[in-house]
Amino acid sequence: MATHAAYDCDVLVIGGGIVGLSSAYALTRTAPGTRVTVLEKERGPGRTPPGGGMVHTGIQHAPGSLQARWTVRGAAELADFCAEHGLAHTVTGKLIVATAGAELPRLHGLVQRGRAHGLPVRELGPAQIAEYEPRVRGLAAIRVGTGGVCDFAAVAARLAAEVSDAGGRIRYGADVVAVDRRPWGVAVRTSDGRVVRARVLVNCAGPHSDRIARLAGDDPGVRTVLLREASYELTAPDQVRGLVHQVPDPALRHPGARLTRGLDGVVRLGPAAVPARAEAEYARSGGFLREPASVLGRTGAWRITLRRRHDAEGAHGRPTVARAVRRLLPGVTEDDLRPSPSGARAQAFLRDGTPVNDFLLRDAPHAVHVLHAPPTAATASLPLGREVARRALLRARATGWRPPAVESGHCV
Repeated sequence: MATHAAYDCDVLVIGGGIVGLSSAYALTRTAPGTRVTVLEKERGPGRTPPGGGMVHTGIQHAPGSLQARWTVRGAAELADFCAEHGLAHTVTGKLIVATAGAELPRLHGLVQRGRAHGLPVRELGPAQIAEYEPRVRGLAAIRVGTGGVCDFAAVAARLAAEVSDAGGRIRYGADVVAVDRRPWGVAVRTSDGRVVRARVLVNCAGPHSDRIARLAGDDPGVRTVLLREASYELTAPDQVRGLVHQVPDPALRHPGARLTRGLDGVVRLGPAAVPARAEAEYARSGGFLREPASVLGRTGAWRITLRRRHDAEGAHGRPTVARAVRRLLPGVTEDDLRPSPSGARAQAFLRDGTPVNDFLLRDAPHAVHVLHAPPTAATASLPLGREVARRALLRARATGWRPPAVESGHCV
């Protein structure tokens, strides 16, 4: 067994996005004195949506799923975290609107699901919709009181500061190229030739998480693709006060019109994720793209995805988006929309091409892998980070390590 001095840190986190930083933060809070190092391949903190990001409610997710549990809990914890540190966060509530009779049963199902989650849900008629959103039209709606907007860039920066204040280290520009697992832990080499030895590896590498798992000698069971998130802005933002979503149709690959008024007052539509057309599309966002054939092999599901790529992109083109928005905001035309900077997100697929729709965490000797974090991950980041920390500390204990100090009620 290696001695304590032989380790450069107790837990090494790969990935400096909000999930990795939340995990590092939870480690320093759960077991004060734990030596934590974070490696991030980019030269600075990851990019976040302009104007702040949407705080998800969790109402759409199945009861008992990790998304439902962590998103509902995370929204409340996020509000408290922002209040404690003076970060921008606004609770506007979210309207989910039915614009056609066929959507009413799905709307009622969301009411039942929201109440099962313990969310504050209010059913609205057309006149009551106008009380919250005077320009929005619909047959019926529900208002979920926990929806809002948050400055996730500031949250990530605060988490990084908390980790540093607790003695943790964050290294930017540290691209992991090799992982050597030993009986005593792991040794990780970065592209600059430096080696970091740790008791436990935490893999929060987002679109690179499957690659890191394979470098560690583990079979992730998934392949990850980076998707472009296309979105538009309303040229007249006074038409929307907060968050307005069309009732989602589970039979469709996109969730319908979604309008979000950011902290900067800009109303954004989307984003909607579509497969990337070329690597150049991700160069602007620092993303990572591999050819789909090399990512998923020749599975039938992925071939269908490729064949429908242009259909998917067309479904989110300006004419189609304008038609969808008109169901909520009558009178909107293509001229009322302008392109908004696109982002990217990672999507994990199983070997048969089925997309992973929930959080996916897997344990391995001396390692914890976060193999998929859905779009709700920023909202759910605090409870997600605690679960990752719990698993990592269990593995650290197996090396003979004991936390220097433990806060009551937090540790495993």
